[in-house]
Amino acid sequence: MLELYTHPMSPCAQKVRIVLAEKGLEWKKHHVELPKKENLRPEYLKLNPLGVVPTLVDQGLAVIESSIICEYLDDRYPQHRLKPEDPYAIARMRFWMKHVDNKLHPSCGALQWPLVMRPGLMEKSEAERQALLDKIPEKPRRERQKRLVELGLDAPDVADAVRVYRNTLLDMEQALGEHRWIVGDSFSLADASLAPYFQTLVQFGWQAIYADCPRVSAWYQRCSERDSYRNAVSADFSAEVSADLLERGKAAWAKIQTHLLSI
Repeated sequence: MLELYTHPMSPCAQKVRIVLAEKGLEWKKHHVELPKKENLRPEYLKLNPLGVVPTLVDQGLAVIESSIICEYLDDRYPQHRLKPEDPYAIARMRFWMKHVDNKLHPSCGALQWPLVMRPGLMEKSEAERQALLDKIPEKPRRERQKRLVELGLDAPDVADAVRVYRNTLLDMEQALGEHRWIVGDSFSLADASLAPYFQTLVQFGWQAIYADCPRVSAWYQRCSERDSYRNAVSADFSAEVSADLLERGKAAWAKIQTHLLSI
């Protein structure tokens, strides 16, 4: 059986879970407690030297990096293909997936970290916090998380993140004027990759960021109504967790709105 090391609020893990659900694959869950930095424990780093989730294990072989995992699953289990047939559409799909990996994911982290991860770390001593953060293998991610812990929503990364989100939404609005889904008329890995990053906006009550993008709003509604999204994403958010996240988002909205208005 496939095994997935995952966390409910990780958008990278969410997109892999969407692909698993779209394909109807059974898998075993290994929960990695990110706020407690279980992803930096030696036993996990043996599986995933980058110290991130998700990690897929198939027949004893570890596959890391969420976009690579998604393509691996589509190649390894070709039933219900999630890649378009047209080579140009595949190229566009990979463009969106790369955009998610290189720009949207770090931006999502900058928005989530001050509200979700930072509170737990602030309960530790400064020495304990630094010791944990120093274990992060990649320097850019390590330095970004240190800034977010130190400055919270006042970190420069947050303003940059809002700008990346907004520009992504405008680009999506244009792309969706040409077809029903991001790269064509069928749901693809591009849609599976983008959809979890809207969960972040919804869980904090920040839908106003794309209120003037009707095609994006309709696209996300279609995504969220799919069984794969309901089972792989929505089901992991209890009413209690959702209410807590909305409160955190409400308290932070003024800061987010300030950055949005400055674009």
